[in-house]
Amino acid sequence: MQKFAQVEQTGTPPRGLRRCVILSCQISTHMPERKRQLNIAMVGSGFIARAHSNAFHQVGHFFEVPFSLCTKVVCARDHQKLQAFAQQWEWQETALEWESVVSRKDIDVVDIAVPNALHASIALAAAKAGKIVLCEKPLALTVEEAAKMAEAVRILPNLVWFNYRRVPAIALAMQWIEEGRLGQIFHYRAYYFNQSGADPAKGQTWRYRRSEAGSGAVGDLLSHLVDTARYLNGDISELSAMTHTFAPQRDVDDAALAMARFANGSIGSFEASRFGVGRRNGNGFEIYGSKGSLAFDLEDMNRLQLFDATEPAALQATKSMLVTGPDHPYSAIFWKPGHLVGYEHTFIATLGDFLVTLARQEPFHPNFDDGLKTQKIIAAVEASAVSGVWTRV
Repeated sequence: MQKFAQVEQTGTPPRGLRRCVILSCQISTHMPERKRQLNIAMVGSGFIARAHSNAFHQVGHFFEVPFSLCTKVVCARDHQKLQAFAQQWEWQETALEWESVVSRKDIDVVDIAVPNALHASIALAAAKAGKIVLCEKPLALTVEEAAKMAEAVRILPNLVWFNYRRVPAIALAMQWIEEGRLGQIFHYRAYYFNQSGADPAKGQTWRYRRSEAGSGAVGDLLSHLVDTARYLNGDISELSAMTHTFAPQRDVDDAALAMARFANGSIGSFEASRFGVGRRNGNGFEIYGSKGSLAFDLEDMNRLQLFDATEPAALQATKSMLVTGPDHPYSAIFWKPGHLVGYEHTFIATLGDFLVTLARQEPFHPNFDDGLKTQKIIAAVEASAVSGVWTRV
């Protein structure tokens, strides 16, 4: 580990790059404002850890924040894969045991990107050490764990990576709803379909083991739907749900359906399934109100469908809005109008907004309290699926 860190810190840059660095030092007379360095320890080296790593490296290119992020140490169990990951994503050090890292004095931020069963223990240890804590979704295995985590970080900056709030089209939907463009909301329909459960090979991974994931489609997919719904349409007061497992002897749910009543008087439906054959990442919603409607699907994430019922009847039609600017959320931060953003930008925007609020000492959402509220709703889904009755949240 020490040898790897030394190579990363002392390796000689290519000749052309070295010359560029030297020339820039000779020519530049501007002294940039010194930024506070935040050293990050990340636990995990899988798919989602790649998305986080990319955000750590890219956020300073887009957001003006008074912090410089240092990808200090990454932790995982598989030594060979860990070394390759660290080299590819430019982490300075590696460690096989997270316990040896999260309390280090030179670490400012602990990022949790591992199976759900490990979230609570890592977050509680990091909070005890006074670190900034970032955690993947769902927050925990149970409501009890999530409550302990939320309380532990009460006075600490914290974040849950419900990244879809930062899709520009979803942020624009929120803006229009707050402006009253939909009027009174009547219906909220949400769905999340992918086909991962139909692949026998996928069934051998941690997401399909209750001991590591806690649940199946409920925690993996439905949790995203619930957070987006709470963001756009407010709290859910009660629900009735069912779950189903299609694969024989699988100990987690493959699909979940729920009907819900929202605190604002609207009603909703939620569908989440890993057996949505033909959909790779079909995460969407439809919202119907007295003045119009909105629709979105992540597989066409740069577009938002708008129907404005206040227009003259002869002009009323669904408009497919390309949400890349001008004057759209994040359009001034990323690319020029007409240039598309992707999945990775949602993580960059989440982190960028978090760092902006951190600098201003303002609260950030979604945080652990939001994660706890979502945890209570998915627990109510599981309880209703067992009891067969409406359940209050």
